[in-house]
Amino acid sequence: MKAGVLALQGDFREHARVLADIGATPVEVRDAEGLAGVDCLVIPGGESTTMAKLARAYDLVAPVRERIARGMPVFGTCAGMIVLARRVSGGEPLFGVMDIGVERNAYGRQIDSFEADVEVDGIEGLVRGVFIRAPRITDVGQGVRVLAEHEGSPVVLEAGNLLVSSFHPELIGEAGLHRYLLAKL
Repeated sequence: MKAGVLALQGDFREHARVLADIGATPVEVRDAEGLAGVDCLVIPGGESTTMAKLARAYDLVAPVRERIARGMPVFGTCAGMIVLARRVSGGEPLFGVMDIGVERNAYGRQIDSFEADVEVDGIEGLVRGVFIRAPRITDVGQGVRVLAEHEGSPVVLEAGNLLVSSFHPELIGEAGLHRYLLAKL
């Protein structure tokens, strides 16, 4: 199976490595043609404003929305969660396909980064996450299920074919959420 990773900016190589480790064929997606050839998509962490500018410049916004509407499984981590959210505090949504509100960099600056284990519904064992300038969920809309919380705040959510996390599991090779994504195929 071909697992796409949006490779415009951010930690796409780390996601590709995790996908390869669990048996998928990672494909770096940079345009609509590349998107058309994958079965699912991971939108990595990085800088959401830069990612949005590049997605618009490469005419990827409409194709990504269309593939999501047709049921393609998508997993967004950190900035990936921000660009999938319908509401972004102090910013404009990019894809706007998941009925959640997010606040960018809500867990603090780079120096405030931390790692934590979270218990995720549907995944056996704990999932280790790296929180780097992570977004915080401000509200959860209709049809969105909270799969994990950290200190009372949602950090992993699911809505149909969409999966998001506030943290980066890929930076330490954590594959539980990637397996969860592939199980949606």
